[in-house]
Amino acid sequence: MWQDFLWVCVGGAAVLYALYSWLIPAAVQYNGWWALLWHDLIVERMLDALMGSTRPQRLLRAVQKNSTRGDPQSVISAIDHFCRHKEWAMNVGDEKGSILDGVVSEVNPSTALELGTYCGYSTVRIARLLPPGSQLITLEFNPAYAAVAKQVIAWAGLQDKVQLVEGPSGDLIPQMKELFGVKSFDLVFIDHWKDRYLADAQLLEECGLLRKGSVLLADNVICPGTPEYLEYVRNSPRYESRYFKSHLEYTQAEDGLEKSVFLG
Repeated sequence: MWQDFLWVCVGGAAVLYALYSWLIPAAVQYNGWWALLWHDLIVERMLDALMGSTRPQRLLRAVQKNSTRGDPQSVISAIDHFCRHKEWAMNVGDEKGSILDGVVSEVNPSTALELGTYCGYSTVRIARLLPPGSQLITLEFNPAYAAVAKQVIAWAGLQDKVQLVEGPSGDLIPQMKELFGVKSFDLVFIDHWKDRYLADAQLLEECGLLRKGSVLLADNVICPGTPEYLEYVRNSPRYESRYFKSHLEYTQAEDGLEKSVFLG
């Protein structure tokens, strides 16, 4: 009897492990909403409770263990490996990250703004490509995320290129000129709350922080999606907009980046 019970427990555990490690992750690969539900709501909360830490904290430990201090590319590679093989996280990711790299290199900004730092992955991607003397300001609403991002950025050796500011974007954008002496931004990477994309783009316009030729690059425009923002930049005579089709970070679900050049 006890032997039968033991086999049932072992068999049940094997089924649960297969579901958690392989079957469910494979099933959600092609559906962005199911991927977000599984990875961001179910798995993250379960692991937080079981491990007594947060996903950003676990990501930071992976960076410190598996990358070389002062080497931004090794930090990026360590985060990508963690997110593909350990825990999914909503960074821009390696596939869309290469598109981000291309836009940063093309614009070659002297002043750049990032809306939504999270754990600092895209911050590191941008900062490592900036020319000497350039300025990257990144805004993060969540202080716990900001604390981790500061350590990731410092581990990559890019702390002198980045100014991380905590607080809501709607409050901080109007203070950019006063706080940092910024006249306008050459590049703005938008990757924060999706319902803030349009409001913050229009706020940048109202505050005179965009010049003719300034580039807005927005992530996750398909999944979770930013339909109002897309409608605005694609139909406004003030922008020339282009969609870069890709996939939701570390999945096969469609997502993409929208590059919008401000025409004045």
